[in-house]
Amino acid sequence: MKNLVKLFVFVLVAGSWMSPAFGQCETWLKSPQKDALEEAHVLYRQYIKTEEYDKAFENWEKAYKGAPAADGQRFMHYVDGRKIYLHKFKNTTDEAKKKEYAAMALRLFDEQGNCYPNEKVTATGLKAYEMFYTINSPYPDTKKACEDAIAAGGNNTSYVIFQPYTSIAVWQYQNKQMTAEEARNVYTKLNEIADYGIANNAKQSEAFQQAKEAMNATFAQIENEIFDCAFFKSKLEPDYRAHSDDTEVIKFVYNKLKQQGCPDEDAFVTELKGRYETIVAAENEARRAEHYANNPGDHGIALFKDGKYSEALEKFEKGIAKEKAGENNSEKLANYYFYMASIEFRQLNRYSAAREDARIAAKYKPGWGQPYMLIGDMYATTSNSCGSDGFEAALAVLAAIDKYAYAKSIDSEVAGDANSKIARYSAYYPNKEEAFMRKINEGDSMTVPCWIGETVRCG
Repeated sequence: MKNLVKLFVFVLVAGSWMSPAFGQCETWLKSPQKDALEEAHVLYRQYIKTEEYDKAFENWEKAYKGAPAADGQRFMHYVDGRKIYLHKFKNTTDEAKKKEYAAMALRLFDEQGNCYPNEKVTATGLKAYEMFYTINSPYPDTKKACEDAIAAGGNNTSYVIFQPYTSIAVWQYQNKQMTAEEARNVYTKLNEIADYGIANNAKQSEAFQQAKEAMNATFAQIENEIFDCAFFKSKLEPDYRAHSDDTEVIKFVYNKLKQQGCPDEDAFVTELKGRYETIVAAENEARRAEHYANNPGDHGIALFKDGKYSEALEKFEKGIAKEKAGENNSEKLANYYFYMASIEFRQLNRYSAAREDARIAAKYKPGWGQPYMLIGDMYATTSNSCGSDGFEAALAVLAAIDKYAYAKSIDSEVAGDANSKIARYSAYYPNKEEAFMRKINEGDSMTVPCWIGETVRCG
């Protein structure tokens, strides 16, 4: 009879190591195996401290199965068990085993929260964290874990869920699995928790602040789409007020509010707009001055367009000298010489100098008809004062027409203007009777008098 009793006790005790615990919150305080469970606890804890999880497993399993809640004062069996199972999870390639280990680790989070209510907030937060970063659970499952953590913790929810929940919300919104309203609600709730933690959790205030900044940097990917003008005014105005002399802050805030549809009539936007335009005007002027200092020829073009011809001519001369001493950019040199020719011709009546500069412009840019059109205009404009009579003036017109014809022959872009001028001046061809009286035959070459000096063919 005694032997049967011993056998029964042995089977009962042995079975306790192999079967699931009959209560997830059992302690060893009233257990007949109290000494053995405490010993197993002490033995496995040594290996946990040195992160030898495989060696810790056997004694942990004994301690956990016999007394999941240890002595009712410490929740280490749940914490250590998670460490062991997550270690197993990371170090196996067997997908079935991974699933098994993950499930056990998550179960231990739940048990800790159920058996130690004061630890529920921490346990639910860490569960969501591990689901996201370690187990890579499906997003809907991890999102549910984050929601459970907030339900359990309210404003005391751990900051460890901020980045997981934010990343999931952003991804789901971008993939049309979450509405803008839902995403805004996630943002609002997490920031409420963060602000509460920063203000009320002295030990972790800095951690809450860092986590808030990180999650909001992630939310920045979609904030332009999910928030309106009012949100950005509320978000950005404090920063503007704190840095009202910082030009970069002013520009950023103004541009962001305009981007988000804030109207010019809004008082804050109106204030920003005035300061923004003043800043931009000053910056543009500074950039322009720097550019002109390095590119006097470009300054000359601006002065030319403003009608400041004498100043422009001086800048073109400096621009030409700078280009010849440096990059020798043929495109720029052609333009500068052409502008100089135009000023010398139209404003200063320096025809010979203007023609020379137009020819140089054409040399720097082969196939460009404008310099020859300009020379044609010079000849046409001065034809009335060229020579001693109308016949010689008509020769100057022939010289102008020759230039127009040549210009369109090398540059189709000036063809329309050239044809129009040729048609206009054709009425002033040399009179054939006058030519006959001068014994000039059709096709004869003649030199145009005055400053022009070009050779033309009559007829």
